[in-house]
Amino acid sequence: MVSPGARGRRAEIHLVAGARPNFMKIAPLLTRLEEQPGFRPTLIHTGQHYDDTMSRAFFEDLELRPPDVNLEVGSGSQAGQTGRIMSAYERLVLDRPPDLVMVVGDVNSTVACSLVAAKLHIPVAHVEAGLRSFDRSMPEEINRILTDAISDFLFTTCSDADRNLLREGIAPEKVFFVGNVMIDSLMRVREKAGRSDVLGRLGLEDRGFALMTLHRPSNVDQEDTLRGILTAVERVQKHLPVVFPVHPRSRKMFGRFGLEDRIAGLDGLRLIDPLGYIDFVRLMDRARLVLTDSGGIQEETTVLGIPCLTLRQNTERPVTVDRGTNRLVGSDPERIVAETERILKEDLPGTHRPPLWDGGAADRIVTILSQKMLSASKGGSEQ
Repeated sequence: MVSPGARGRRAEIHLVAGARPNFMKIAPLLTRLEEQPGFRPTLIHTGQHYDDTMSRAFFEDLELRPPDVNLEVGSGSQAGQTGRIMSAYERLVLDRPPDLVMVVGDVNSTVACSLVAAKLHIPVAHVEAGLRSFDRSMPEEINRILTDAISDFLFTTCSDADRNLLREGIAPEKVFFVGNVMIDSLMRVREKAGRSDVLGRLGLEDRGFALMTLHRPSNVDQEDTLRGILTAVERVQKHLPVVFPVHPRSRKMFGRFGLEDRIAGLDGLRLIDPLGYIDFVRLMDRARLVLTDSGGIQEETTVLGIPCLTLRQNTERPVTVDRGTNRLVGSDPERIVAETERILKEDLPGTHRPPLWDGGAADRIVTILSQKMLSASKGGSEQ
């Protein structure tokens, strides 16, 4: 492989995205890399999320150009989907090896493309490295651990992620605390989101509703757990409307467990189709509180200053609890309702911004890559 930085050649970087949370992290990185003359970024969409609303709408809202490659792997089991991504991506890389593979987050696309790159001796950069829930029943935790173990650049969002990596034996010189690229995207679109008419379209009053998302298998695939969360929502929706953009997985499980009639009888529960990023940011920004089992939403609500009740027993983002607006409530109906009622009696907590969650994470990442890749190769070519 020709050394990057050689005369007339830019270093090719594959940016891998596959699921909706990836797009918000990739967007600022792609923008900054395209501004750097030493790099040639190639956007790879694995097609892990293939629904139009879950994918194309996010490209439009984030002003992402169409991907250079779409592997179109679709859904499937953990092993089946991961295997298809690896097989398709390996064919691409063997045909034209990049100088670096950059992955983000913790989805199947992240670990699959990292494994392909590592086995072909191509450096891997993991953005959002070091996050740990310490719950290996979560597929995402396995993906995070494996990806970090084989990465050459580990870009972290918070100091506890740095500590996790060092405790696992990662060499300190591979770890870079750069901040949170997801917040880069949030800050970039917040003004545009302020012009969204989604509240009017849904008939919602400013600060007069709760926003809920629910999709993790531990919540929606377990009938008793899902029924318990629904019991809590039945009580919460009596205090204020609950707007619920329904993930396809959740909608499927509602049908499987025969919950449609029960849900239809809740006047204060508003089920809507999944939203694009701009409309969703607007709802988050103007909600009274958010109930979620998502990781990224814990971060976004912290920066927006919106109370967040996380319907999980643990979080890989403890900084949102320690320094932010997040509270872990699990799936116990009584606790969910009690915390909701407590929030409704309190003032909004205001913005909480952890260190380096300032909109400049992508700049820092590209600067480091320039120093480590382009400067080194330039020095080598001059000898």
